[in-house]
Amino acid sequence: MTDQLKTTLINAGKILYSEQQGDDIFGHVTVRLPDDAGHFLMKPHTFGLEEITMENIITVNLDGEKTAGSAPRHLEVFIHSEILRARSDVQAVVHTHAPHAVAFSALGRPLQPVGHEGSVFCDGLPVFDETTDLIVTQERGKSVAKALGKHHAVLLQNHGLVTAGRTIQEATMLAIHLERACKSQLMVESCGGATRLSTPDDAKAKQGRIIPQYASVFAYLERKVCGCGQAHD
Repeated sequence: MTDQLKTTLINAGKILYSEQQGDDIFGHVTVRLPDDAGHFLMKPHTFGLEEITMENIITVNLDGEKTAGSAPRHLEVFIHSEILRARSDVQAVVHTHAPHAVAFSALGRPLQPVGHEGSVFCDGLPVFDETTDLIVTQERGKSVAKALGKHHAVLLQNHGLVTAGRTIQEATMLAIHLERACKSQLMVESCGGATRLSTPDDAKAKQGRIIPQYASVFAYLERKVCGCGQAHD
């Protein structure tokens, strides 16, 4: 079970990198251990998202302490530990410096359902604006978790995105769709802003249809990017 979870974590990193969400050695993905809710697997520091391996994945507890693995731990571990502490329904967290999400956060405007991806966040996209600095303390991690609330994602002001999923697949696809949604709105904003948008009912309907397909889309991206993965119904 743990080896399969590690494989999915490795593939998630490669997929995020292929979607231009890599930022040198920065950005991280975590997943809670299924038989131990107080510990999670994490991408190590000093490696890129595409460089995660079975050997360099580390294990961390909810206090942000590394408990297994030889590679260094990310300073922003508290984004993950405090969201996992606050949300028992969340099993995986993604944080990247996705460029369009960073740019969009500077506008100070709400995300709109310009396309299908924006509809995924029709329940609202909170913004954490307590600081634009790194989240390097437990207190700041708790503040990010509070800003996230019950939502799928939160933008970190002038910093990046954070997504929270019931699986690694869901957290990864949420990050991909949030970045695409931000890009779509930036394109529209450059032309004067949207004059036509999905209705709230349409956006909600699309959200309900898209999220359940995330496992299948992730499996497609595994086949495309990693040359592995299996089809889902």
